[in-house]
Amino acid sequence: MQSSFARGPRKDCRILKRPQGGHLAERRHSPLRRRPLRAAAALAALIVAQPAFAQAGEGRIDAADTAFMIAATALVLMMTLPGLALFYSGMVRKKNVLATMAQSLIATALVSLLWIGVAYSLAFGGDGAYIGDASRMLLAGIGLDTVSPFAKTIPEILFMIYQMTFAVITCALVAGSVAERMKFSAFMLFCALWLFIVYAPSAHWVWGGGFLQKMGLLDFAGGTVVHINAGVAGLVCALVLGSRVGFGRENLSPFDLSLAVVGTGLLWVGWFGFNGGSALAANSRAVFAIVATHLAACAGALVWSALEWLQRGKPSVLGVVSGAVAGLGTITPASGYVLPWHGVVIGLIAGGVCYWFCTVAKYRFRYDDTLDVFGVHGVGGIMGTLLAGVFATRAITASDGDPGVAGLLDGDPHQLLVQAIGVLVTIVWCVIGTWATLKIVSLFTSLRVNHDDEREGLDIALHGEALHQ
Repeated sequence: MQSSFARGPRKDCRILKRPQGGHLAERRHSPLRRRPLRAAAALAALIVAQPAFAQAGEGRIDAADTAFMIAATALVLMMTLPGLALFYSGMVRKKNVLATMAQSLIATALVSLLWIGVAYSLAFGGDGAYIGDASRMLLAGIGLDTVSPFAKTIPEILFMIYQMTFAVITCALVAGSVAERMKFSAFMLFCALWLFIVYAPSAHWVWGGGFLQKMGLLDFAGGTVVHINAGVAGLVCALVLGSRVGFGRENLSPFDLSLAVVGTGLLWVGWFGFNGGSALAANSRAVFAIVATHLAACAGALVWSALEWLQRGKPSVLGVVSGAVAGLGTITPASGYVLPWHGVVIGLIAGGVCYWFCTVAKYRFRYDDTLDVFGVHGVGGIMGTLLAGVFATRAITASDGDPGVAGLLDGDPHQLLVQAIGVLVTIVWCVIGTWATLKIVSLFTSLRVNHDDEREGLDIALHGEALHQ
């Protein structure tokens, strides 16, 4: 996503109005024919958003930044398709592989259209404290040269689609908590509603000029907006839907961990666009974020494997990939504020704490978070957001005219308090919003399949297909 240093007040990027006189073709007609033409043009404007042009000087599109962000956007989309689809489907049973992939596919298609239509404007339009406005609905006012006040060196249409990939993967992540039992229709309706009830307001608060950003919350690439929201929403969904048939009594082991390994590789590489791209420019800060991200993933994988080795006598492949993803998720909010060695420390912490939540807390409290979305992403997002307030350093965040931000170790203990407030606000709103979303969905359809369909498998029951015919 993007760091607070890259944004300014919305008034910095005003949009110039079109010259009076209308389209060139309109001038070729006599005055008697201009009124119907103008009426037709006004009607067309309600249907199709007209391009606008950014004021020169305030936002200048840079070719290098634009090319970098195009690549970053592709990498983040790759994280969902095929990265998350493979990662999740490799950890479910054979009878649910296609249904699990279908959730990532449909989240991408549905959320993308809703984001362009309405959600982007609510997240990044206007300067309200709690929600955006309608100024960018259906991409109104966005032309070839338009730039966003939050990313002044790339086209706003690129900034919009980059943000879209984050919304897509956040909704897709939630599916991991209710894999193997949630109805496909219920998941579709959940994504559509949750995007507006939870995700768009949170994105505005943290990145779109809302009250948490103005408070000074540090979230470089999505600790609150993406990982806490996905993890907490997943936990709420798992509790409301209940456990899978046979949870804690039957063997629910993964069908094909090789798919999960391939998915992890795609997620790992894609995270370079996720965190590095959040600098919104091809600069040194993006590279520092990428290095910290990679080191955190490595540290997380090693710690998780070591703990398994000590406890069970053997390090599992599932443990390696889980530890890597835990490190990646935990470094995300801090990646653009910390030094590379901080990434190692954050990864070590992530590997240990997330391991405990996924192997001990989950069974002690008996909640069936199928693919450990809360244990990895929720817990990782909470820790990473807090640790950003510990390790943030001016050496990375300072720029011309900006002294940068500092965390506890760099002399500003107040920043840790701000981070804690941001975490608490995000959790509370996500719990309320997710519960409300599920209640609304349940008015239209049941949330989970019946036990017979669950035994048969969602591939056949919901999609009429099998992995191997």
